[in-house]
Amino acid sequence: MKICRVEKPLVATNRIPGLEHKYMQVVRDGSTLAVAVDPVGAKPGDWVICVGSSAAREAAGSKEYPSDLTIVGIIDHWEEEQA
Repeated sequence: MKICRVEKPLVATNRIPGLEHKYMQVVRDGSTLAVAVDPVGAKPGDWVICVGSSAAREAAGSKEYPSDLTIVGIIDHWEEEQA
C-alpha cells in the first residue's frame, strides 16, 4: 500500500470493454503522477491509500480488471512530510 494525493479526475471516453465505467483519478506519489481507479469517491486534494498489482484488480471489483493502482481508502488526517 502507498499514500498518494488526488490531483484531479481523469476522463477517458474511449476505453476497452474491461474498464467499464469506473471513475479514475490522477494521483501523485511523491513526484510521480499515476492513474488510479477510484471506487471510494475521493476528491482532489484528498490523501488516499492505494494498492497495486493483484490487490488493485480485486479492489476494483474483479481479478480480471485491468488496473494496477486502485484507491481503497480516504485518509481522514495526514500531514505531508517536508523534505
